[in-house]
Amino acid sequence: MTTLPRRRLLSLAGAMLALPALSCLAHAQAYPNRPIRLIVGFVAGGGQSIVAHLIGQSLSERLGQPVVIENRPGAGGNIGAEAVIRSAPDGYTLLLCGSPNSINATLYTKLSFDFAQDITPVADIMHVPLIMEVNPELPVKTVAEFIAHAKANPGKINFASAGIGSPQHAAGELFKMMTGVALQHVPYRGTAPALTDLLAGQVQVMFDPTTSSIGHVQSGKVRALAVTSLKRADVLPDTPTVADTVPDYEASSWYGICGPKGVPADIVARLNKEVNASLGEERIKTRIVELGGYATPGTSADFAKTLASEIDKWGKVVKFSGAKVE
Repeated sequence: MTTLPRRRLLSLAGAMLALPALSCLAHAQAYPNRPIRLIVGFVAGGGQSIVAHLIGQSLSERLGQPVVIENRPGAGGNIGAEAVIRSAPDGYTLLLCGSPNSINATLYTKLSFDFAQDITPVADIMHVPLIMEVNPELPVKTVAEFIAHAKANPGKINFASAGIGSPQHAAGELFKMMTGVALQHVPYRGTAPALTDLLAGQVQVMFDPTTSSIGHVQSGKVRALAVTSLKRADVLPDTPTVADTVPDYEASSWYGICGPKGVPADIVARLNKEVNASLGEERIKTRIVELGGYATPGTSADFAKTLASEIDKWGKVVKFSGAKVE
């Protein structure tokens, strides 16, 4: 029987011990080595798709692999979320998550997943304030005047939304909760028909993201009373905030990237780094401002805190409103 020299045995033992470290290093260097899917839980053309294409193109250039945008609409974004949650936690299937996911966590009574527990927060991208806007025929020009008018006409003011549990709906319910005014919610099947009826005077007020309403405000077709962020929006520098009249009121549409539970920390760190780098690109910064929003770079831990805060906040609003979806 041949015996290996002692030096050779020690060399082999050292190599064996190094294998786990080399494997981890190879794992980190190898990602990504094939296309990444970025799933959007809504139809193409909406705000989430716009953001997905914007960040997806930059990520593709930075990661050296295609980032394929895949729309999986339905159930207020839950179908897309579930598709990601049920996927392998390898960083190749990601979700363009947003405000509806934090609202749905309480709104839907029979979800087959727990969004807060079943996802991995990767990176925050941007937040977009909503505009509290009214039909120009409504005899109010400020938030204070609106509150006074609504209290003088309880239940006679209709506020439109893109549907039950939409950011528009949640923002309106938060306003009701914090001011005590009685507004009648009128849900529509999307933003476009809601805006159409606002322009026609069929409904009187709407809380709508700047991405879809800024053109109507700038043309004078609707009157902006305030923005829902804590600071004024760059695209509407002369428009006050709701918080100027209703202290601490804040409501925004936010967009970020999540993965299924269990995505390796090194992959999360790589994706987070590249998203933050993308947000520093001049063309992306310019486009975000054009959309009426502001970039929100930060760590994945920062995003996890934001997500938990949003779920808690909108959970209270959903319970106040009494809205439920089976």
